[in-house]
Amino acid sequence: MTETAHLLTHGLPTLREKPFNPPQVMRADGPIHRMTFPDGHEGLLVTGYQLGRRILSDSRFSSAAHHKHLAFPSDRPSDLEADIPGLFEHMDPPDHTRFRRRLAGQFTLRRMRLLASRIEEITTEYADAMLRKGPPADLVSDFAVPVSSQVICELLGVPVTDRERFEGNSEKLLRLDVDPQEAQASLKDLVDLTAELLMRKKAEPADDVLSVLVAGDDITIEESVGATLLLLVAGHETTANMLSLGTYALLDNPEQTALLRADESLVENAVEELLRYLTVVHVGVQRTATEDVEIDGVTLREGETVLIHLPTANRDPHQFTGPDRLDVTRGGVSHLTFSHGIHQCLGQQLARLELRIGYTTLLRRFPDLRLAAAPEDIPMRSDMTVYGVHTLPVAW
Repeated sequence: MTETAHLLTHGLPTLREKPFNPPQVMRADGPIHRMTFPDGHEGLLVTGYQLGRRILSDSRFSSAAHHKHLAFPSDRPSDLEADIPGLFEHMDPPDHTRFRRRLAGQFTLRRMRLLASRIEEITTEYADAMLRKGPPADLVSDFAVPVSSQVICELLGVPVTDRERFEGNSEKLLRLDVDPQEAQASLKDLVDLTAELLMRKKAEPADDVLSVLVAGDDITIEESVGATLLLLVAGHETTANMLSLGTYALLDNPEQTALLRADESLVENAVEELLRYLTVVHVGVQRTATEDVEIDGVTLREGETVLIHLPTANRDPHQFTGPDRLDVTRGGVSHLTFSHGIHQCLGQQLARLELRIGYTTLLRRFPDLRLAAAPEDIPMRSDMTVYGVHTLPVAW
């Protein structure tokens, strides 16, 4: 095990030397390092792809919320969601299994394909609005955010009239420098909104995810609130940031954009490569050993929390040739952006579909799309738990 602990005694760095690359300090030799979390917990940092993948699929590691430690120095309360049941991302079986079993059928590849035409309509609608408005435009507020939020709202069964309310609150909850009282107020407003929606769905079910979630009696309304919050915030924020940051990366690599324009069949490869190259979940994922575990000659002690740093694992030179190069022709990309094992992202097929359609729509409708600001003037989301750009000025 290499010694990077002296560089990571207060958690992960948030600033990147280059907008698309993980912080340089994460690139020490070896796949695992000692790390001190901001709250003082002595744990481990994994930056290797294969080791991270093995830990994520190992049942001897727990995802339970009570093991969680904030990875970044932050004013955000560490126990912000502690009293909210139903956040199944932070559960182990059998509780985790209850939620996945109930929801899995709503996110199958087949069901996502049925949504394709509707997603195409939504992306076309916002692309047309950008064209009518004329340049310059902010790709974040004019396209990426409204597209992703409208898609997730329609899938879940959230009225579009409530979209701005959940967008504003989720944005505050993801800020690292958020005022604790402001965070609590935003969370309460989201919980109230979600509880109202779920009670309505229980009384008058519809063909949407929320109605499926409250059907039956093995998941309580209180648990359904937490599950809905997870689906809403994760399903909206990650895709919105991939749409905008991915477009920025393509515009920064014009030769790759030219390849995509010349051959739209490369879009599936491009999406997987951008997911790997950018890895917007830059907090990584945590697991805690429930017993002493030895992996590759390293002993992980019971109670030690392991932070798997996905951005660096997805740039592992032992796994990817030329990992710091964006290559839309790269085939067979097996990244960890959606995690791995039983907690692999439930909505990954939806995200892939939105990204394929979103990038294709932008390339078709804006053949001369270009940045309308210098790279040094583009504000990066280093202050958020989901990475991306705050704004992306574009012209055509």
